[in-house]
Parts: sequence; structure tokens; C-alpha cells
Amino acid sequence: MIKSNPFLGKDSDRAEIWDMLVAKDIKAYTQADWSMVENDFLEQEFFAVNAGFDQDPGNWNLAFSRFDDYRDSWLEAARASLDTEYAEPLEDAIHTLTTLEQIEVKDGKAIARKQFDGTIQVVGKEPEILKWQTLYYLKQTPSGWKIVGFTGYLPYTA
Repeated sequence: MIKSNPFLGKDSDRAEIWDMLVAKDIKAYTQADWSMVENDFLEQEFFAVNAGFDQDPGNWNLAFSRFDDYRDSWLEAARASLDTEYAEPLEDAIHTLTTLEQIEVKDGKAIARKQFDGTIQVVGKEPEILKWQTLYYLKQTPSGWKIVGFTGYLPYTA
């Protein structure tokens, strides 16, 4: 089930951010098509932290200090998903287990909390379990909202 944007017609900033982080990101990932999302980042400002599902920030690490490393990792994971035989349409499955309801917007900056909670059925294998959350850091630019970084694989909380 492809989710519809809950902010559409209510809040243009949050609607734009939701479209970028949910609809477009999921579609690009399931098609392993980086060109769909490559302009959603401010490359020179970008960095990402891996929380490793650990509640202790002292155990987190700077997973991507270079944008190109993140892009390459994203593409590798997306291509691996293309090589996996899922028992259900992947785009629908990811939409079903993805939630993005909390987006704080202030002074041209935003924090968006994207959560994953569910499983994706794989043919002949154990299901893939997705249960974590990511905080995205965004900046408003003349060409729209852009991702400047994120903290990913945070422990899931309701």
C-alpha cells in the first residue's frame, strides 16, 4: 500500500519534506535509481551518524563524513534489494512499515523523524526485519528543502 502524504494541502514545507523522505526515497531505493534523489542533498554540508541501534551516543560513529561514500553505500544496498526475491511488492512493503509524522521546522531548518517498524517477506528466507528510526537534518534553500545529514539506525521507540 503506497501511503499518501499526510501534510498535502495543510503544510507545504512538511509536505515537501515528506515527499522527499518517503515517497521519492522509497521509489528511488526500490528501483536502485540514485538519479531520483541525488539533488535532495547539500553535498558539501552532508554527513551521517550511525547509532548502531544503541541508546548510548558514546557508541555512535561518524558513518559517512563524505557524501560520495554515502551515495556508494546507498547504491550497493539498493542494488542488493533488486537481487532479492521478495514475496510482496517491495515499494508497497516499505511504505507499509514506514512512518514520518514528526517534522519540526524552524528558521529554515528542519528535523524529520522517520521510523521503520515491520517485516518484508523474502521468498525462501526469513523475513527482513526493519525496526529503527532515523533523524534527518534539512535546510531550506532557494531550490527547496535539502538533506544536510542524518543520524540513522537509532533504536526504535513508539
